[in-house]
Amino acid sequence: MFVMDSLTVEDSHVDVLHEITVRLNAADGFHEVLDRVVDFATALVKCDACLVYVLEDDELVLRASKNPHPDVVDRLKLRVGQGITGWVAAHSEPVAIPEKAAQDPRFQFFHELPEDSYEAFLSVPLMCRGRVVGVINLQHRQHHAYRRREIRMISTVGFLVGAEIELARLEEANSTLTEQLQTRKIVERAKGILQRDLGLNEEQAYLAIQRQSRQKRKPMKEIAEAIVLSDDVRGNSQVQAT
Repeated sequence: MFVMDSLTVEDSHVDVLHEITVRLNAADGFHEVLDRVVDFATALVKCDACLVYVLEDDELVLRASKNPHPDVVDRLKLRVGQGITGWVAAHSEPVAIPEKAAQDPRFQFFHELPEDSYEAFLSVPLMCRGRVVGVINLQHRQHHAYRRREIRMISTVGFLVGAEIELARLEEANSTLTEQLQTRKIVERAKGILQRDLGLNEEQAYLAIQRQSRQKRKPMKEIAEAIVLSDDVRGNSQVQAT
């Protein structure tokens, strides 16, 4: 967790931003990067809530928060332009509301987020190469006049972490594609074994693996690996027997 115990008001912004960069580079994985962003923001501006949305296609997806939201994190989505958060993403500009945030005409209420009942609201875009990749929201239960320094610091963090978020997301997407490719290869091999041994056509072999996956409540990759392993063991036994 990011702690600024050694950093006082008199410390230069350069020291703070250097600390952020170092710790971001040490983060491992997409969600850890986002958790670090929450830590940074709440250390720079003491607040009651912090939420990070990531732009995915044309939607902003809630990916991290100061307070756990297991029912909505990775599920709650906003269209670009929807609510204050969507407005910030659409206009690439921060919005600071010191009180009665819910009365702002851009505001949209979500029953899943208790933070929507908070008074003050600061929303800042996360940028990468001139384009928005997400939005970070800071909220206060009571009236809070966001100082220019606070807005500038969070905006600067937005520029710093935007690139890190984009890189982490691309790495996670690449990892997912690699896993999908490996699954496809092992399933194809398992299908071939079933076609050879049981006289099934390609579709029947695939459905057989899928059916086993559902019945045993295991991923198709695991079922396919078991089929391939069994075939390998049988083949080795036959070789030893000869």
